[in-house]
Amino acid sequence: MYGAERGTRDGVPEEDREVAEVPEWGRVSGGGRAGRRRPLRVVEVTGPSMVPTLYHGDLLLVQYGAPVRPGDVVILRHPFQQDLLVVKRAVERRPGGWWVRGDNTFAGGDSTDYGVVPEELVLARVRARYRPLPKGPTSAKGQRSVTELLGWAVSAVRPVRSASARLRAR
Repeated sequence: MYGAERGTRDGVPEEDREVAEVPEWGRVSGGGRAGRRRPLRVVEVTGPSMVPTLYHGDLLLVQYGAPVRPGDVVILRHPFQQDLLVVKRAVERRPGGWWVRGDNTFAGGDSTDYGVVPEELVLARVRARYRPLPKGPTSAKGQRSVTELLGWAVSAVRPVRSASARLRAR
């Protein structure tokens, strides 16, 4: 997610709007009151900073207010452009906040450019990513084959795994 917010409604950025009621399994404990609901939302990735983990157009299921651990992929407000939401990997906690990095070292735009990100700017933890169904050709009836749909389903939904063992803060 690297681009200006598309708009707001009632002071809430379009990307931050809740898209569905949080199911019962969305309850988490720890940090605050036990059993408190934490909103799950869907956001879209734009830009290359997290390739190969995330690609332009991927959709992310994010949990706002979830505890962050080293290696988690997080949504944060850019420290210098507060209206810009970005997705990065939280590498380590440091005095004053989190050191964050993009998985694509050539894209830039992480803590190597702007330093430690204050804790209050880290908004959400990414729980899963899924790729939208490609807009490729379909059959004469406008349907896709079962094989094509199964292939997409197997590769489309993935948890965003921690990569803390392979990342080191600089």
